[in-house]
Amino acid sequence: MYCEDDLVPISALQHILFCERQYALIHIEQVWEENRFTAEGKVLHERVDVEHHESRRLFRQEYGIAVRSLERGLIGKCDLVELHLAPNGGVADAVPVEFKRGRNKEEDVDRVQLCAQAFCLEETFKVPVAVGQLYYLQEHRRTTVDIDGPLRAKTMELVARIRQLQSAGTTPPAVYEKRTCDRCSLLELCMPESAGSGGKRVDRFVQSQIRATREECGQ
Repeated sequence: MYCEDDLVPISALQHILFCERQYALIHIEQVWEENRFTAEGKVLHERVDVEHHESRRLFRQEYGIAVRSLERGLIGKCDLVELHLAPNGGVADAVPVEFKRGRNKEEDVDRVQLCAQAFCLEETFKVPVAVGQLYYLQEHRRTTVDIDGPLRAKTMELVARIRQLQSAGTTPPAVYEKRTCDRCSLLELCMPESAGSGGKRVDRFVQSQIRATREECGQ
């Protein structure tokens, strides 16, 4: 069992699978920069992350609920959880639904996040969560995701890697890949083409630039 201070944010799973350096910049160096994609995603989640619920007999929808798993060491928020209720009032089934801008992706960056939510719901409601759903704004439909063995294993491997990087406190070196780097909100801070394989920390680079500017100004 993990304590509150050791819980891994579910959002970090998406970051580390997209790019380990992006994860480190956001969660270790604490830097962030908005771009069109992150701004659109933020607006989308603001629409659905207001806590409220809708219900009818043996079915309930909960929006924007905080979740955690002390057993697996995870914490985060579900955009929507659909609960199928048992006649005795308990929860018979729980389905997490994550809202995303864009379209369905071949890679697992969204699916691991959904799987982590499933882990938390299983611990909260004491029921197995076999499927989750992703709603992509550009497609205007839901995609069902099987929360199966391979996805569960991959998700926990990413959690382990996050703990490894967090413990070391290191930022992986920059490697420029056009397909991912050009879509990243941290492109200008990351400097993948100039930072190279030296693994330069952005915070140290910024501080060195500030010192150089002060020296030029005679401060």
